Amino acid sequence: MRSLQFTAITISAFLVFLPSSYAQGYPAKPIRVINPYTPGGGVDALLRPLIQKISESFKQGILVEYRPGANGMIGADAAAKSAPDGYTLLAGTTGALTMNPAIYAKVPYDPIRDFVPISNFAEAAFLLSVHPSVPAKNVKELIALAKARPNQLTYASFGVGSIAQFGAELFSIMTGVKMLHVPYKGSVPAVTDLVAGRVMLIFDSMQSQMPQVRANRVRALGIAAAKRSPAAPEIPTISEAGVPGFELVSWYGLLAPANTPREIAAKLRGEVVKALATPEVRERFETFGSEPVGNTPEAFAAQIRSDVTKWAKVARAANIRAE
Repeated sequence: MRSLQFTAITISAFLVFLPSSYAQGYPAKPIRVINPYTPGGGVDALLRPLIQKISESFKQGILVEYRPGANGMIGADAAAKSAPDGYTLLAGTTGALTMNPAIYAKVPYDPIRDFVPISNFAEAAFLLSVHPSVPAKNVKELIALAKARPNQLTYASFGVGSIAQFGAELFSIMTGVKMLHVPYKGSVPAVTDLVAGRVMLIFDSMQSQMPQVRANRVRALGIAAAKRSPAAPEIPTISEAGVPGFELVSWYGLLAPANTPREIAAKLRGEVVKALATPEVRERFETFGSEPVGNTPEAFAAQIRSDVTKWAKVARAANIRAE
């Protein structure tokens, strides 16, 4: 009997310490990060300098695998179904993880149950910009104009269900205005038509909009963040400009498949924080109008849950459905 008890205790102790010892030896081979979008996009621009630093610290290669399609769902699903051993990660975004479930009848993964959040590594606030011909010099004047001309102000988006549409519809809900949606197949054609005056306004990233603002091709009325951006401190937040509490922020984070050991998630998060502290990464992020974050897995999980709820409410209220 004592022999059996001893064996059981030994096995239990082995199981308790297995994840910790496994994390200590991690990584023992190259890591794969799935980017659910095309090469050269916004995710790529922020992900690559980050993983370069992590790769140097780990002394292991980190490879980016592109799995674009279905608004990021193909890549996210591939990551969710990978082995939970820390060697496959996902570069997740607001759209793929918190907006897709709000607009698609079927999403092949659960953004909460199927992933272990590691860290939100960057956030990019969106700008509300108008064509110079729009007779509104600030957010309050735009609201008054939209109320005087219901369904006459046209706003561009990157497509049905895009973050640009969600932002405009959230703005409409919070201000009580009605605007006309003009969807495009991506940011470039949307911005092209905004500059040409074919549409009146857009919610778009600072990376995309600031060159147009600096060239006086569009007018920035407000930034959709909790505070002003160091990259453009002269632009007020939309909250302070007349819509208290309005925020539209796109985040970029690392996640692992569900059941990945917590010790590995914690180790990866530590490397993210260390990389974000380097001048090279911070300067790179600032170039693209993004701010480094590096929150804990628990805080990132809470952020995902909050955004899933937030955007589901907006989708229902605005009747946003994927085509």
